[in-house]
Amino acid sequence: MADDVFCKIIRGELRHDEDKMVVRDSDFIVIHDIHPQAPVHLLIIPVRHFDSLSDFKEEDANLLGKAMIMADKVANQLGLGKGYRLILNKGEDGGQVVPHLHIHLLGGKKLGPKVVRD
Repeated sequence: MADDVFCKIIRGELRHDEDKMVVRDSDFIVIHDIHPQAPVHLLIIPVRHFDSLSDFKEEDANLLGKAMIMADKVANQLGLGKGYRLILNKGEDGGQVVPHLHIHLLGGKKLGPKVVRD
């Protein structure tokens, strides 16, 4: 069983302020990021542990589709009708810090182009 921070929150071993929990259902938790990079910065986290996108199998594809629907539903509930950004980091070079797949949802202001330049 995985022991990352998100698994601990899901199992109830690590308290996450209730005001930071946006949604909890059988497939996902959606929480506010503790280091927001935009006025709205949420994390959509599958309850089932996956280290990264590489752990998904073809039979798990439905869960990724549900994550996209969850993201749009939550974004609309929070008034992000003008737009938002979804980010999924994979691996150290991709900026993944927590070894538990999660999707960042950012919005609440006009977001500029995001291009990494050396």
